[in-house]
Amino acid sequence: MNRRPRAAPLLGLLAGLAWGSAGPARATVQLPEIHGFLQAHAAARLGSVDCDRETECAWPFNEQRLQLKAEGGGLEGTLGYAGKLDLVHDAALDKTDADLRELYADYNAERFTVRAGRQVITWGVADLLFINDTFPKAWVSFFGGLPLEYLKRGSDALRLDLFPDLADMQIVLARFRRDLLPDSDRFVLPGPDISGALDEPSELEASLRVSRYFGSWDAALYLARTHYRAPALNQVGGRWKREFPRLNVYGASLSGPLWSGVLNLEAGHYDSVKDRDGTDPAVENSQTRLLVGYSRQVAEDTTLGLQAYAEWMHDHDAYRHTLPEGFPERDQLRTVATLRFTQFHLHQTLRLSLFAFWGVSKGDGYIIPSVRYAFSDPLWGELGANLFVGDRSGQFGGLRDNDNIYATLRYAF
Repeated sequence: MNRRPRAAPLLGLLAGLAWGSAGPARATVQLPEIHGFLQAHAAARLGSVDCDRETECAWPFNEQRLQLKAEGGGLEGTLGYAGKLDLVHDAALDKTDADLRELYADYNAERFTVRAGRQVITWGVADLLFINDTFPKAWVSFFGGLPLEYLKRGSDALRLDLFPDLADMQIVLARFRRDLLPDSDRFVLPGPDISGALDEPSELEASLRVSRYFGSWDAALYLARTHYRAPALNQVGGRWKREFPRLNVYGASLSGPLWSGVLNLEAGHYDSVKDRDGTDPAVENSQTRLLVGYSRQVAEDTTLGLQAYAEWMHDHDAYRHTLPEGFPERDQLRTVATLRFTQFHLHQTLRLSLFAFWGVSKGDGYIIPSVRYAFSDPLWGELGANLFVGDRSGQFGGLRDNDNIYATLRYAF
């Protein structure tokens, strides 16, 4: 059974820290600062589409959200804590829910810091293409046009940052959390909607990043003992079972200035522990992933970024020989290019943005134009679209029935 992580132990830890810091160092205790925002977001499907009866067709997204954020500390910055709680009324699916996005406590020393609790962790140098960032994501929110912060899910983790002279180190021990993928509640998906028992891993995941500056260049090495965050489907005794196979990731990144811009390089080897010989069609084969990106300011208040990304599937012949009849075959080499264009006007209160993915190997794409206007410091609104084009056998073209336009209005306090 899929159970939500319990917050009670962490709440006790936070309460203990606050109580302990209120003793001899009472004068240094900071009362929590409360911030937040009210947000309305809606997305309307474009075009005439035949939706299944259980799919919300015309307005797949229609929500009202209140976020409350508290943060504080004590002992002259040695202790800290923060939390984010979202209360969401989902009018599209007619439900109301509470989403604990972050809740953690910090201990800060001269040579190390510790953070315990639910926290958002971001690794790597790529822009919306993830190689060494294997932490959980919410793709359902991303494809619906929610603000970019909702792409990342918090990890229930213990994070240790070490600062020796040679290099910086970050160690993360975390409970498994899966990606939130598009489902038939809001999306028209290619192929049958196969449901089944969901078997989530119970063991802790471990990740390590070692980074160091060489002049103005930032280099990093990554190791992760983790799991695929999208489930593999297996049929056992006539029933479907969804599980998350083991995965090891080994990678590196390099980022620094070049020709008045920034060059990003990233690579990773995905070791598919359960299918190292590539003969299990239900489990991803091992892969090598590579990325090169470059961004720079091309005019006043205007930036342009380009990326080239490649996935090389190992043991492709073994994959082909075991692929069940009627299943579409994946290419051995998958390539994607991206473009990001951002321009500001009216004293940077108006932002025009375009992000586009192009699946070079499949001839499909995903285009996200948007315009955001800040009416005042606390109030902004955004209009945009999610447009899927090209070959339906591609990763993006397979979502062509889900084109939508969206609007977001947020007031911060």
